[in-house]
Amino acid sequence: MDGYHDEDGPFGRPLFNDPKAKALKRVGAIDVGSNSVRMVVFDGAARSPAYFFNEKVMAGLGAGLSETGHLNPEGRDRALAALCRFSLLAKGMGVSPMTCVATAAVRDAADGEDFRADVARETGLNLWVAEGSEEARLSAQGVFLGWPTARGLMCDIGGSSMELAELGDGVVGRRVSSQIGPLKLMSMKGGAKARKALIDETIDDLREQIDGDYDTLFLVGGSWRAIARLDMERRGYPLKVLHEYRMTAKSILQTVKWISEFSVDELRAMTGNSEARMRLVPIASQVLKSLILRFKPKSVAVSSYGIREGLLYEQMPFELKRRDPLIEACRYDEAMNARIPGFGKFLYRFIEPLFSKASPERIRLVKAACLLHDVSWRAHPDYRAEVCFDNATRANFGGLDHQGRIFLGVALLHRYKNSRAGTRFQELFELLPEKDLRDAEVLGKAMRFGAMFSVQRPELMGQLKWHPKKRLLKLKLHPDTKALFGEVAQARFASLASSLNAETLVS
Repeated sequence: MDGYHDEDGPFGRPLFNDPKAKALKRVGAIDVGSNSVRMVVFDGAARSPAYFFNEKVMAGLGAGLSETGHLNPEGRDRALAALCRFSLLAKGMGVSPMTCVATAAVRDAADGEDFRADVARETGLNLWVAEGSEEARLSAQGVFLGWPTARGLMCDIGGSSMELAELGDGVVGRRVSSQIGPLKLMSMKGGAKARKALIDETIDDLREQIDGDYDTLFLVGGSWRAIARLDMERRGYPLKVLHEYRMTAKSILQTVKWISEFSVDELRAMTGNSEARMRLVPIASQVLKSLILRFKPKSVAVSSYGIREGLLYEQMPFELKRRDPLIEACRYDEAMNARIPGFGKFLYRFIEPLFSKASPERIRLVKAACLLHDVSWRAHPDYRAEVCFDNATRANFGGLDHQGRIFLGVALLHRYKNSRAGTRFQELFELLPEKDLRDAEVLGKAMRFGAMFSVQRPELMGQLKWHPKKRLLKLKLHPDTKALFGEVAQARFASLASSLNAETLVS
């Protein structure tokens, strides 16, 4: 919670109904890159939006650009066809005008302006060409959409360029652009030796321009995500969610070596990535190796958010940018899907005494869990606990690392089920320290008790008190609400006490 803006109590004032936020309810962006053309339409909670529409065409617009100086003719036709489709789709969705950005291929090609004119004539779209430093800024803002408190170095790799930008205090600092995109490197003369020399020389130059110490390297771009997916495969990592996936420098170097032992077809078979994407991975992995060796980050984090999300972030009012994306997304989910929208904050107030010594980051997850505790109520009762776990671990949440996802999933699983034994999630449980598993179980059972103790405001019907040194859990009931503490409530209270290894006192 540190670094996030909160006001008016434990959850802040809802902003998704604010006129400035509602203006962002359905916003579209098109990114015309050197390798792919993608259209995204965002919807829902403006601070942490859902992807209403997301389509990509691997056009290869920049293939052969370094040799010919022109856009690839076939890629140009494919890109234009995709943009014609996207323009019609946007009109059908009522998303107008679309924000359209072209990057390195159109920026560098001799016929880039001709292509822009064709796009305007055929589609009515105004294609804005971003300079390298502007591309870096927008990609860095995409990282801030998911990590408002991000601090370190952002690296965005496209087909024909690679950008770096400093991140800190919600501000994008120094930024630089280079010409070492894997699509461009693929067609250079001189073979692997010449390519390695150019990569190392370029990154040496970038290191001189961006000379700070960066604990965290944030990776943006399809080639980086493909490498991260392969890192998961090599490690046998069970949670296949790329956003906020963390790697160490050592792990990356091992994965780069491992990648070199397989053909492109073998790598594709492991991940399901397209051939157009995967054929760039061996070259991109050499760029990443050089980057790691020179910048020496302590941690490497994958961001699924980039230039398109940066365009959305650009349009946000300042007060929305400061909000916690996780809490905003959970609050929106509650408002749309819970049986009693708004109950989450009352549930939080009821169980809060159990977490009085918890860290701000843990409290943040407790809040998120309370907001989400009832959003899956329509699922079949026999599978509700599993649905909750799946939703938490695989949802499109920003500001939530993998351990946080699993903690949230375990808590919500226990909201509907006393035991997690016999579920299909055991290998995911093993990613969480034993203490965190116990804490998540306590949270889940506390929500399980509180949610059925009262369907209105449980904190007005009774109060919990927790004495950790004495291992004593107290429940003080108001005189006129003692009937609420019926047989089922008593059983759930006993289960909560058991997870705390505590004695109970009810008065």
